[in-house]
Amino acid sequence: MTRYDYINGHGGQIDAMARAFPNAPTPWLDLSTGINPWPYPLPALAPEAWARLPGEQARINCEVAMAVAFGCNPGVCRAIAGTEMVIRQLPNVLHSRHIALRSHSYADHATTWDVAGAELREVERPLELVDEVDTVVLVNPNNPDGYRWTLAELEEVRGRLAQRGGWLIVDEAYADLDPAASMAPFAGREGLIILRSFGKFFGLAGTRLGAVLAPPHILASLAERFGVWDVSGPALALGAEAYADKAWHEATRSRLADAATRLREVLANEGLQDVGGTDLFRYVKTGDAQAVWRRLAHQGIAVRRFEDQSTALRIGLPPDAQALSRLARALAASG
Repeated sequence: MTRYDYINGHGGQIDAMARAFPNAPTPWLDLSTGINPWPYPLPALAPEAWARLPGEQARINCEVAMAVAFGCNPGVCRAIAGTEMVIRQLPNVLHSRHIALRSHSYADHATTWDVAGAELREVERPLELVDEVDTVVLVNPNNPDGYRWTLAELEEVRGRLAQRGGWLIVDEAYADLDPAASMAPFAGREGLIILRSFGKFFGLAGTRLGAVLAPPHILASLAERFGVWDVSGPALALGAEAYADKAWHEATRSRLADAATRLREVLANEGLQDVGGTDLFRYVKTGDAQAVWRRLAHQGIAVRRFEDQSTALRIGLPPDAQALSRLARALAASG
């Protein structure tokens, strides 16, 4: 194993990258995550948010703002301290044994169900297995290739699963980019669990905030596992304000779309084949992705590579024109 073989599981491992490539120029340019490089401006939070345990009203305020932004009933929306904790609890809540997932997707879903002892079937078209499994797990739009399922497809599958007591789990980590493609208006129906992330679109991953949309009995089961104060007071206060800021949402969607267009132009000019993604990252193919990844790393630029995909990379948005030019020069130098 080389000094960098372990840098695969997630993006954002800049400390590990710096150790693996000690001669790379600094500061590092981290394009390995799908996080908005222009975060929501931090408001001045009331001192009580920091000084007191979060009360019921703080949770209600955040969940109502979330539900309005998502387009669902607040009664089927629960704020959580990041979706990872829900992903890890769902096998204990649902007790499903046969799981269908899309191959080449967010790996934590498959890893969690595998650890729980479930039988996994990772295929390109998991919806085709709906009559053969207990639960279908999708990331929509998919990470890393941006593949999307339609609402009609998803609702049809949910109904078929629900008839047998099964579940459709939809991880909508990037749904804030296009709310019209979200299953949130269907939230609360049997057989449907939706995960929403705060940190990616709002650019504040350190807040550790998200939401789970599900029937009340599922939310109650999760609440028993997480306890009363699983989400911090500052996170609830920040979420309540950020989710209510519709003007920022619209301006940010436009800004991200423009930035993604500029990134696609640079990637095309340097010979990388853009085959998908979202407005927060692009998924590209190249002859030897591992070699390109290493050459960029030697130049202090981190992008996302994949253990099981020798020709694919995921590249996030550079934060400014200087960073975009740096990426273009590094790609040109890497051949």
